Parts: sequence; C-alpha cells; structure tokens
Amino acid sequence: MTTSADLPLRPGIPRPVPAPGDGERPGAPAAPRADCIADSAGGLTFDVEAPGRAESWDAALLLRRRGGRNGGAAGELRLPLVPAGRGRLRAVLPSTVVLPEGRWDAYEAAPGAEPVRLTPGINDLRTIVDRHPDPGRGSVAVRLPYATKHGNLSVRSWLRSPHAEADDLHVRDGELLVEGRLYGAVPGPGAAVEVRCRRVPSEVRTVPVTADGTRFSCTLPYPEFAGPWQGGDEPWDLWLRPASGAGAVRISRILDDVADKKAVFGYPARPLSTPHGPALIGPYYTVDNDLSVRLTEPEPEHEHEPDPGKG
Repeated sequence: MTTSADLPLRPGIPRPVPAPGDGERPGAPAAPRADCIADSAGGLTFDVEAPGRAESWDAALLLRRRGGRNGGAAGELRLPLVPAGRGRLRAVLPSTVVLPEGRWDAYEAAPGAEPVRLTPGINDLRTIVDRHPDPGRGSVAVRLPYATKHGNLSVRSWLRSPHAEADDLHVRDGELLVEGRLYGAVPGPGAAVEVRCRRVPSEVRTVPVTADGTRFSCTLPYPEFAGPWQGGDEPWDLWLRPASGAGAVRISRILDDVADKKAVFGYPARPLSTPHGPALIGPYYTVDNDLSVRLTEPEPEHEHEPDPGKG
C-alpha cells in the first residue's frame, strides 16, 4: 500500500510506476487510476480519477473474473460509477454483494466503448488489518485490491465456509507448530490436520489437533515427510478436518491486508535426512495464500578454490 503525507498507510500494495517502454505510447492517454477504501464489514469503495467526465452518470466499474469472460453473470460484476466531487467517480461494492472466489480485474466501462483497465492509486486497507470476524458466522468473505505485475488494479476475493485461518507458525528443529482459528465451525472429537502430498495424493500425514474453543494447534514432525521425497520440489498442503467424519478445509491466511503472501512471508527451512538424500523442509504460503510445507534440494556446495598464496 502506498503512503502519502495526508494519509499514513501501512506498507502493502504499492502504486506502480510504469517502466520506460512498458507498452505506453507517447501522447497516449493515461489509464484511469482508482483509490480503494476497505470497510471493516468487507465492503470496498472505488474512487476513480475522471477529469473531464466527473459529472457523468452513464459509466460503470466492471469487475471481470479471470477465466470467466464467457461465464455470463457469474464472470462479471458491474457497479454504477456516480459523481463524487473533486473530479472523481465513485463505485461501491457492499459486503452484502457476493463476489465469488477468484481474481477480478477492474475496468472502467462507458457506453459504446471498450472497457479500460484501471490502475491502482492509494489502497486504504487499515480497517481489515488483523481482522477478526465473528467465529459463529457460517462463512468468511475477503476482498483485497492489489496491483498486478503489469501495474493494473485487480481484486482478490476469497469466500470460505467454514474457514481455517492460520496464525503463528513456529519453526523448530525437526518440527513445525501451527496455530490457527476456525470460523464457521468448532473443532470437535477427532479433529485433525491432514497434510497431503500434491504429487502423490494417496500420501497423507495426519496429526491430532489441540483445540481451545475455536482456536486450534498442531505439530508436524518433519521426518514424517522424508519417505516419499524423490528430489526436487515436493509441496504438501495442509487441511483441517474439524471433527471425525467432517469435510476437510484448506488452512489459509487471508484475514489481513497482504494479497500475495508467497512473495512477502518467508520462513526458514530445516535440514532433513531422507532415503533419497539430504533435503530442506519448511512452510510457505501458496499464490492463493494457502498454507503448505515444501521439501527442496539443498544448494550445492561450491568447491573452494586453492589460495594462490599458499602451498
């Protein structure tokens, strides 16, 4: 998130600066820019800079889900853009409007013209930092505006029911302690965390859960993951089964203002002896902010060149 002198914000989504020659033509009109403000209930307000058309009542903010262009109503959402003063148009996405899970690209749409991609301005997400929804609610909905790698504005939406939110991760010698909270359900008898090998789905490691109300914790012994490893990258995905016989829920971390934790959150990898040879193992967040552990090969040791001053 960017900062300004009159609006101090936490680091998060930057306002991108286009690289020279990055698809821009001299004299081409600048892409419209939108500031986003999140409210504590999960709604988003978009303020689009619209010089020369700030009194227009016929434009719309278009959210288009990736992979869903031809998906009809489920793949697009139009929000009216209305004059908001100071050369701006405003659209509101209320928390009561369902936004299916996925990545939604943001456009300004005007009658008779092709939709134009929006670029991100200031994203004020302070109200959702360390958000704690009512654990008794049946579902958790999260919408995070972010800047894509091409400098455009998109919204990442999660809709989970129930939802297992990862909290602190404690990396220890030979094990990982995972703490979290369950929303929309309460851990019951037989609650367990299942760690599933992505390459071989039949390989599953199950560890018991310690529960205190809606909070849960478990410990993953790293040696349990040594057997199936054949070299290279080997991800294992963490799922919480709230009770014996209940459906499993993916453990994720989505209740904050970081849209892509894989690029931001880093955890140490520990050495692990396997039948295939030495490996490293440690936790990480996927591109969807889901929690996984991964085995990798250690960096090769480089032979030291002899010191020309000796021998």
